[in-house]
Amino acid sequence: MDRKVRVRFAPSPTGPLHIGGVRTALYNYLFARRNGGEMILRIEDTDSQRFVPGAEEYIIEALTWLGIKFDEGVHNGGEYGPYKQSERRDIYRKYVQQLLDNGKAYIAFDTPAELEAARASKPNFQYDASTRMSMRNSLSLPAEEVKDLIDAGTPYVVRFLIEPGRDVVVNDLLRGNVTINSSILDDKVLYKSADDLPTYHLANIVDDHLMKITHVIRGEEWLPSAPLHVLLYEAFGWGDTRPDFVHLPLLLKPDGKGKLSKRDGDRLGFPVFPLEWHDPASGAVSAGYRESGYLPEAVINFLALLGWNPGDDTEIMSMDELISKFSFDHCSRAGAKFAYEKGRWFNHEYLQHTPDARLAEMFRPVLKDHGVNPDDYSDEYLTRVVSLVKGRINFVADLWDQAKFFFVAPDTYAEKDIRKRWKEDTPAILTELIGVLRALPSFKSAEAEPIVLKWVEDNGYHLGNVMNAWRLTLVGECKGPHIFDITELLGLDETVRRIERGIASITPVQQS
Repeated sequence: MDRKVRVRFAPSPTGPLHIGGVRTALYNYLFARRNGGEMILRIEDTDSQRFVPGAEEYIIEALTWLGIKFDEGVHNGGEYGPYKQSERRDIYRKYVQQLLDNGKAYIAFDTPAELEAARASKPNFQYDASTRMSMRNSLSLPAEEVKDLIDAGTPYVVRFLIEPGRDVVVNDLLRGNVTINSSILDDKVLYKSADDLPTYHLANIVDDHLMKITHVIRGEEWLPSAPLHVLLYEAFGWGDTRPDFVHLPLLLKPDGKGKLSKRDGDRLGFPVFPLEWHDPASGAVSAGYRESGYLPEAVINFLALLGWNPGDDTEIMSMDELISKFSFDHCSRAGAKFAYEKGRWFNHEYLQHTPDARLAEMFRPVLKDHGVNPDDYSDEYLTRVVSLVKGRINFVADLWDQAKFFFVAPDTYAEKDIRKRWKEDTPAILTELIGVLRALPSFKSAEAEPIVLKWVEDNGYHLGNVMNAWRLTLVGECKGPHIFDITELLGLDETVRRIERGIASITPVQQS
């Protein structure tokens, strides 16, 4: 590559960042880092009517949480700022005027009512070479009238002058050369006098040029606008510095057809936003991956493989590994179904590789939510609990269901387990077991286990019934980690207390 790679992620602050936007940001980041390049965060807020308070801050917080880092941007500055388009009005005016002076654009005064009437009178109306002379603009009106309208403060827009009949070639690194005839393009609005701001099309081109962007990596929904952007680069005389395009495939519904939407997440029970979002207008709350218990590393790994593969069967990859392997050669052109259950699998896998001490810290808020003060337990105790049950969890919150008996003694017992394991002689056997436990020289799992098992064998007791009845008194049901690991953590006094409570509380269920 002749130029240093520079990419940009340029979201609009019109609401929470969709998970599809996160993947776009991720692919930009991986490509830039793989090629020793730089990444910019730019906020495209030219659509003032759709601005949502808090959206910009949300975007920055979400990308920071995910570990997607920017070399320049609205939040950390840089030599090509400002990085918020609403703060670049003076810059855009210059380029709007350049297009007008060079005859590449014109001023249009058509009111919304006049445009609506034109659409009603002509099926598939398009503001282009075939219709522009019948509308109210600086091409169809006398120059004096145009000046009078501007001097009177009449609202207007600036439209790009599209010459029909040209084959416009868009070089896409993923899709190859895409050719579109200019006759199907309309004279897009580039600037609105009402708010003194350009539209996306002009601001995008000017900013990409001035910020020296070499690659524009964005969703395929922007592919139809690419020919216009090619023509704008030519109109400014910037053809030699035009960036390469990559239009990424869509994220699709997990079931059925079409683009992934928030409704799909609500319907199937998974988030479509990286962080929880509180809508400032309606007050509605939408789930986020962070608050749902996903690790950022797992989300990144999951998203990277939606539309890309490393060229082999590797699935678990750190950010550094993703960077080292990333290439558009292994990107799919087809949309990727959003396999949300695979996302849960990734989270499970990352939790298994998370140090137990870190998981224990993450478990502390969960304990508080269930009325348990984690400060009543040592770090060593919490870490050991986590180590025993984490193999069964997909999320940190799942630790409570798997480990609550380590903190709260059961007060109910599973009827199906009582029916299967609690016999008439069980109370007597467990009372005898208490004596065996009290006589143990050590309550450590490895030392207690062979002594208890020998006692069961020497007395001819049914091992499954004894051990499961004992487990029932400790846990409340016949599940959980190795029973001697449980008792070592609970300690002798608590173990005996729970056995005695079970003997007093559990009544055999009559077999029907």
